[in-house]
Order: sequence, then C-alpha cells, then structure tokens
Amino acid sequence: MLLAGPLHLPTEADTARLAARLAPRLGPGDTILLSGPLGAGKSAFARALIRARLDDPAAEVPSPTFTLVQTYGEGGDSLWHADLYRLSHPDEVAELGLLAAMEEAICLIEWPDRLGPFTPVGALRLDLEPAPDEARRATFSGPAGWAPRLGGLDG
Repeated sequence: MLLAGPLHLPTEADTARLAARLAPRLGPGDTILLSGPLGAGKSAFARALIRARLDDPAAEVPSPTFTLVQTYGEGGDSLWHADLYRLSHPDEVAELGLLAAMEEAICLIEWPDRLGPFTPVGALRLDLEPAPDEARRATFSGPAGWAPRLGGLDG
C-alpha cells in the first residue's frame, strides 16, 4: 500500500531531513527496507537516520557494504544497518543474526530483495530513485498500520 510520496528530495540535506523526521517514529521491531539502484541515496538516508537516533550529527556511520552489518546501541535502543548486496542466498540472513534483530531492534536493510522468504510482512519500504539534477524521489509503502506514524513526514 502506498503510504507517502513520491517525495521530491532536491539535495542530500533534504534526504537527511526526511530521515531525521522518521527516526523518532521508530521503535524496537521496526524494519525499514531501503530499495533503489546504486547511487539512489540508500546509505545516505540510513546514515542520517542513525545519526538522528544517536542524537549525534557527527557520529561515524560507516557503510556496511563490506561488513554486511553495523550495529549501534544496545537492547531496545539497538539499531542494525545491513547491506545485503553481497549475499548469495537468503539463508545467509540467519547467519548474520538479522532474523532476531528484525524482532528486537530497529533494522535498516539495503538490498532487501536478498531477504527472500525472510522479508518481514510488517516492514516499511522506502523506494529511492534518482531524479534529474542529482535529486531523488522517495516513496514509502507498506502495511496500513504505518500510515499514522508517517503523517506529516513530508514536511
């Protein structure tokens, strides 16, 4: 179900503001599936959301491209950022600990198509796509239960 968008994000700062507005609306067990082609802004969005959750705009937030997963915080406040681009089979998701994390932590997952049958049905999907002049378009979709949490997100 389409929940919001397409939202026009002319600059990376606009992408960061959108992520910062979403950050406080998330809680344990929430999974955000970040889709889009290379260079669409998935990592920039995730980095901004993590910095907002940490309340530290200068926090070092490396891309999990090579480590596959980066974690922040502990317990109910933990946040997992996964980049599944390099996975060759959905079974590898369990080996990373992502199945448990998706129930207990906030998870940001890039390349969610690699989840296969492990894709959580209650996840919020954010599709990012490049637009002219280095801008991006963002579209949120997912279960209707997300709609009240996304109210006013676009500005």
